[in-house]
Amino acid sequence: MIEGFHGVKYDAPLGRTRETVEICRKVWRRERLEFEGKYFTVPLPPEQGTGLGKALKLINHPVRDRIPVLIAALGPKNVALTAEIAEGWQPIFFLPEKANDVWGAALAEGKAKRDPALGDLEVYAGPALAIGDDVEALYGFVKPSLALYIGGMGAKGKNFYHNLATAYGFGKEADTIQELYLSGKKAEATDAVPDELVKNISLIGPKSFVAERVAAFKEAGVTTLNVAPLAADAAGRIKHVEALRELL
Repeated sequence: MIEGFHGVKYDAPLGRTRETVEICRKVWRRERLEFEGKYFTVPLPPEQGTGLGKALKLINHPVRDRIPVLIAALGPKNVALTAEIAEGWQPIFFLPEKANDVWGAALAEGKAKRDPALGDLEVYAGPALAIGDDVEALYGFVKPSLALYIGGMGAKGKNFYHNLATAYGFGKEADTIQELYLSGKKAEATDAVPDELVKNISLIGPKSFVAERVAAFKEAGVTTLNVAPLAADAAGRIKHVEALRELL
């Protein structure tokens, strides 16, 4: 994914993430940017370029010199790093009842090294939102993206979303989805996404069910719901958000 879409060698993701955050924070503080890390050096050393590079600082004046950093980490080491250095963590496909089993140790490890000045780690979950009784039809909005991520977002044996579904207890189903997706059978892969997985990671169903799931997300440590309302048009999406607001 990184090499195929971003054109960057996939190596040292933890070190690169840490240095990127450090560089961004220096820029936002309007410090003259001089950084010498293991992976990034700014300005570029003379022997690597024309030799004309000079340390600069941001011309613009940000409204605040501390902009919250959110990291969408999945793997345990990256989640631990996020809990250590970032203001917020943005997990994908968050399943409240499994969160502690999958990420609890990593979060605890990172928080133990966390600078108190950062404050508490904010957790931003982004569940799909659709309030209604026709659950099966509403699940149909979500399954194609789950099939894409679990089945095709990464090579076989190197797909973090497949690994996550497996950690959630859907390993057999994840294997089936991946086999179908990588063989070009995307519709069949979508059909293979289990309803139970969609149910557990989403806010989809009648109001009473959605209210229960909101409570479950909160109990699991989520501080902000960055919902993705599902509907055929903007009016429908707004309606879902308004209905959710009534439940909060």
